[in-house]
Amino acid sequence: MSNDAPAGPLQVLVISDFVCPWCYLGLVEIERVEREYEVEVRHVPYLLDPSTPPEGKPRRPMTRPGDPPTAMERRAEAAGIRFTRGREWTSNSVLAHEGAEFAYEAGRARAYAREMFRAYFTELEDIGRLEVVLAVGERAGLDVEALRAALEAHTYRPRVLEAIGWTREAGISGVPTFVFGDRFVLPGAQDAAVFDAVMERLGVPRRRQG
Repeated sequence: MSNDAPAGPLQVLVISDFVCPWCYLGLVEIERVEREYEVEVRHVPYLLDPSTPPEGKPRRPMTRPGDPPTAMERRAEAAGIRFTRGREWTSNSVLAHEGAEFAYEAGRARAYAREMFRAYFTELEDIGRLEVVLAVGERAGLDVEALRAALEAHTYRPRVLEAIGWTREAGISGVPTFVFGDRFVLPGAQDAAVFDAVMERLGVPRRRQG
């Protein structure tokens, strides 16, 4: 892959799923990268567990209320994220991904992603339900009635399923995965220093402040 500096903002694909806790952590880091560097971020849908039925499925909580914080929970707290314990349901995230496509076209992708992750991991909502996705969209500043019409008609489902198929064909087997143009692939929710090193390696300039 080339290490020449990009002529314009570097496109960064963020391959993630709204039911993936590491993807929530990765979102925080890529938001910082987007604020500080000349990049354009595009989220790409992924299904962490393709076997999850449309209605979702029960899950057994991995931690108990009195357990000490896990490494993930400690890192989340440092990033300003709260993972609420006790979730007993795994959602099918296809509908949430459809909403993300609508949000992208409305210029509200970042706000929508933040609210969707918060709904799932902090509020323990079932993000496979239409009304939950609509509530998330409203908090993200979307036109709720237009969003409802798009979701009920599944306007964006072909696009979502095509993108999910592309990630599988590309050999993506874990998320989050970050694709920097056609130049570099970074798997996992890396910390800030790793992203900064990638930006330096690729010659991506920082945004001008002020």
